[in-house]
Amino acid sequence: MSDNHGNTPAAWAAVAIAMLGFVVSGIGLMFNPVDMTIFWIGVALGVVSLVVFVVMARMGLNRSGH
Repeated sequence: MSDNHGNTPAAWAAVAIAMLGFVVSGIGLMFNPVDMTIFWIGVALGVVSLVVFVVMARMGLNRSGH
């Protein structure tokens, strides 16, 4: 594994957005009845986190030192 594994701006941004997506999805599942709209918004945030990582990585923000 490389020395900067996971310690890049692209990785931090993707993880932060994915964590927000998990929290939003979890909140949607706690409603009675389950609020599927909020759940799917959280799932969409998870997908957005992947897109954000790829875009930031192509911008060169997946290397340490930035």
